[in-house]
Amino acid sequence: MTTRPVLLVPGIYNSGPLHWQSLWQTQHAGVARVEQAAWAHPVCADWVQALDDAIARAPQPPIVVAHSLGCLVAAHWASRADRPVHALLLVAVPAPARPNFPADAKGFAPVPTTLVPPGQPVRRATLLSSTNDPYSTPAFAARCAALWAAEHREVGPLGHINADSGLGDWPEGWALVQRWRAA
Repeated sequence: MTTRPVLLVPGIYNSGPLHWQSLWQTQHAGVARVEQAAWAHPVCADWVQALDDAIARAPQPPIVVAHSLGCLVAAHWASRADRPVHALLLVAVPAPARPNFPADAKGFAPVPTTLVPPGQPVRRATLLSSTNDPYSTPAFAARCAALWAAEHREVGPLGHINADSGLGDWPEGWALVQRWRAA
């Protein structure tokens, strides 16, 4: 049996070399990044298409691990795509209405109200949020988790849950992925 693939969906500007997503990609087999044509100027429809293309190429339904703006990409994809995924891990969902939401990000609002297109089965999802994320609020994260029927876990005051949070390769996050890979 092959190892279940993991698709990483970074946010704007991609994930740098010290970001947990990049570390996971270099440390674990079967982990690939969804590449975007314009990391600095994200257009939702283009990014969603890149994710759909990557899922279509996967040898079996992948685990999608999204960070920041990548979470909105995954949510927009999931709300209308019928391709199967094994699970979605959504980390640090940003709120498009916040004043510091990237001005160059186009088409990400409104936030989808579901991760399931009509007639499709419920998708397994976990949303991880920080209590002091500068791009979100605890209330916004909780609302997204409720709308998306996602398990919600607050991880404490970890900022945007990125390289600046000092997580290194973030073994706690990888443990969630490993649990799904074994299932």
